[in-house]
Order: sequence, then structure tokens, then C-alpha cells
Amino acid sequence: MSDHFIDPFIAQLPALQILIPLLAAPLCVILHHRRTAWVLAMIASYCSLAIALLLLQQTSDGTVISYAMGNWAPPWGIEYRIDILSAFVLVIVSMVSSITLPYALRSLEKEVYDNKLYLLYAGWLVVLTGLLGMTITGDAFNVFVFLEISSLASYLIIALNRDRRALTAAFQYLLLGTVGASFILLGIGLLYQMTGTLNMADLAQRLPLVSHASGVRTAFAFLIVGLGIKAAIFPMHSWLAGAYRFAPSAVTVFLAGSATKVSIYLLLRFIYSIYGSELAFEQLHLSSILLPLALLSIVIPSMVAINQKSFKRLLAFSSISQIGYMVLGIAINNQAALSATILHLFNHAIIKAALFMSMGAVFYQISGHRIKSLAGLGHLMPFTFAAFILAGLSLIGVPLTAGFISKWYLVIGALNAGWWPVAALILFSSLLAVAYIWKIVEAAYFKPPLSPNTTGAIKEAPLSMLLPLYLLVTANIYFGLNTQWSVGTASKAAAMLLGGGQ
Repeated sequence: MSDHFIDPFIAQLPALQILIPLLAAPLCVILHHRRTAWVLAMIASYCSLAIALLLLQQTSDGTVISYAMGNWAPPWGIEYRIDILSAFVLVIVSMVSSITLPYALRSLEKEVYDNKLYLLYAGWLVVLTGLLGMTITGDAFNVFVFLEISSLASYLIIALNRDRRALTAAFQYLLLGTVGASFILLGIGLLYQMTGTLNMADLAQRLPLVSHASGVRTAFAFLIVGLGIKAAIFPMHSWLAGAYRFAPSAVTVFLAGSATKVSIYLLLRFIYSIYGSELAFEQLHLSSILLPLALLSIVIPSMVAINQKSFKRLLAFSSISQIGYMVLGIAINNQAALSATILHLFNHAIIKAALFMSMGAVFYQISGHRIKSLAGLGHLMPFTFAAFILAGLSLIGVPLTAGFISKWYLVIGALNAGWWPVAALILFSSLLAVAYIWKIVEAAYFKPPLSPNTTGAIKEAPLSMLLPLYLLVTANIYFGLNTQWSVGTASKAAAMLLGGGQ
């Protein structure tokens, strides 16, 4: 699709998308006040969301917006390039941040020392900048730059928890994140060596000319492994459980709803927009690599989740399993399955953010994350656990919820490909999700409180935490009933990728 005429105001939005949170981050440090930093983070995040929605509106008809940094025309200069897929992911990332920040105000004040809160909000904005930058850039090396910006800030905001075990989790994430980033950098370097360009659109034009070179194939392997680590694809997932368990609850919500989604987006971008479907799947046989990884990701982490004693670790392994669905859609490689992958980027963001928010509200009251400590709390925190059940139903894939729509399209994709056993496994995996969601429901509603004398001190979560939670729960139901926007956008993006659109 060729670029259309773009209104001068709209043409500047790609730069503002990055510039606003990037400038707000140092302001948080300079002003050195926790509530002021929170207000700045809110303003920057909602501005990013508004810009993302405008960009999605502009690109929904197939328009591609290209912004040349410093007026250096691509491929020589750095280009920000927005199509319907990247705009959709921009909306996901900025939406998760915008909904989580009101929730974070009370949550973080309990889990992070007051004199560190302004640093956390500054780090939050840097993570947001990096995630948005990875999504919006049309330059392969800038993907690595924004990846490192986001990752370094992620290590910081995980480590700022009062629980000292967060330092160990952040360090483990740093080690594995560095390995993943190194693979990605090596892959990008090899692509540059083989083609002489870093512009993604230019790479897509030049790669077919050197597709049989060993460097192109080696670069592809490096990129798949590096992005697999960043996306926490099984068995490259070991950093995720610790990071999600020991990070402050609001940080876990933010990262679970955005970070791995951007990594899956990059996987889509490198596979389809740079290498192309024919090269990736017919010559490099990508399906034979991704299919077993996806199936293992769906089943094994779900079984591990069933045996967890910490509700945060349970939800973390659930996330790894849900990432498997996204990878499976890529492995099937038809429009229904690819639409399911892109749709699940959005649906899983609102599902998992709601689940982690509800458990973060519980942690706010009991300061623990053992499943047995939830005993009897369903009656003491009825609104929190009602929200958890509704979000859990969406995760399972019950009809009339957003999670059902993702799985429906994935099953259709598997059946269209003639993969009946895979379709059956998708349905079986929902039973595994029932098992681990039920563990929390059973503890909350069907077991007596551990300490009957102290239950009077436990009350419902604050309204400032419940309102964002129920906004996400409502979204799970709404997008299960009205799929025009979510499915329509995902289907257009999938068609663009399969057609080789940039």
C-alpha cells in the first residue's frame, strides 16, 4: 500500500508518540516528588494513548504513515513507520499503561519506599518510551536501541520493590535479557552485512536477492532465539516467573500487559515484513520450529501453573502458556490463525492485566502471595474476587468473553490447515486453565480463613484500584460480545502481513 497524503498535524504524531513520555521521565527525577511524578506519568501516558488512537484511525484504511527523523529521507535516515499493525500495538501498550497508572497510585505506595517512587515513575515512562519506540520504528537497529532502553528501565522498576528478592529477580532478568538482546543485535548485524541497509522496508526489498546466503539464515536463527527469550516462549521463559512474582504489583500488571506483546509484535514484523512469508516458511521451514515450541508452551506451563503455591507465579506461568497461543497462530500461518495471534495480543493484555490487578488488590490487603492465604477472602473482598472470576472465564475462553474470540479464530485456523490434533489440544488446554483458575477460586470461597480472629482487619480494595480493574473486566465482556473493532483490526493487519504489506 502506497503512502497517502497525511495531514501535517497527523504527520508529526509519530515523533510526539516517543517524545512526550521521553521528556516526562527526566522531569519526574528533577521534580523529585512522588505525587507530581505520578501526575506527569498519567499525563504522558494518556497523551500517548490519544496519539495511538489517532494513528490507528488514520491507518485503518491501509494508509501507511512515514516520519523521517531530521528530514533525512529513508532508507538513509531513521524512519518511524506506522501501519495498522503497529498502530494497534501502540494502542495496546499505551492503553495498558494508562489504565494501570490510576491503580498504581495506592498499590505502589504500599510496595515501594516513598523516597523511591519518583524513580519508579520515571522508569515506568522510560519503559513506555522503549516499548512504543520498538513498535513505531522502521529501522532495525533502532529496534535494538529501544529494546535496551525499555529493558534497562524494566530491571529498575522491578528491583524497586521493598522485597529484597526483587533484586535477585531483576538480576536474573538482566542476565537473560542481555543474552536475548545480544542474539537480536547479532541477527541485525548480519542482516546489515548481507544487505547494506537497516531500514526495514529496504531490507524487505533486498533480502530476496541474497536469500540463499548462510548469513541470512543465521541472522534469522539469532532473531528467533533473541525474540523468543524476550517474549518468554517456552523453554526460553525462566526470567518471567521471578520478575512477575517479585516486581511491585502495578509493575507486573504493566509488563504482563505490554512487554511480551511487543516482543511477539517484533517477531511478526521480522518474519512477515522483513523476511516475508515465502522465505520464512517455505525456505527456512519456520513452522517446523515454532509448532513444537508453541504446543509445549501451551501445555507444560499450564501444568506447572496448576502446581504453584504462589498466585503470582501461577499467573506468570499462565502468561507463558498464553504466549504459546500467539506463537501457534504464527506457526499455522494462515489468515484466521494469524488474526488470532494479533487479536490475542489485545485480548490477553486486558485479560492478564485484570487478573494481576485483582491479585495485586489482594496483596494490598494481606501482604502475601501464597494461595493458601486467600482462604475465605472471597467473602471479605467480594468485588475483587468477582472481577478475578470474570477475567478468569475470559482466560479459559468461555463464550461471550474476549478470550473465547481469540481461541475461536485459532481453532478455525488450525482446522483450515487440516491440523485436527492441534485444534483438539487448544480445547484441552482450556481445561488446564480451568484447573489453575479453580485453585484460587476454591481457596477464596470454599476454604475457611486461616486466622478467623484477624479477618475483620481485611476489607475490600480501595475504589481507586477497583475502578481500573472493572474497566478491564468490562472490556473483556464487551470485546467478547462486540468484535467489530478488535477482530476487524486484527484481520486487516493479518491480511497486510500475509500480503507482504509494509
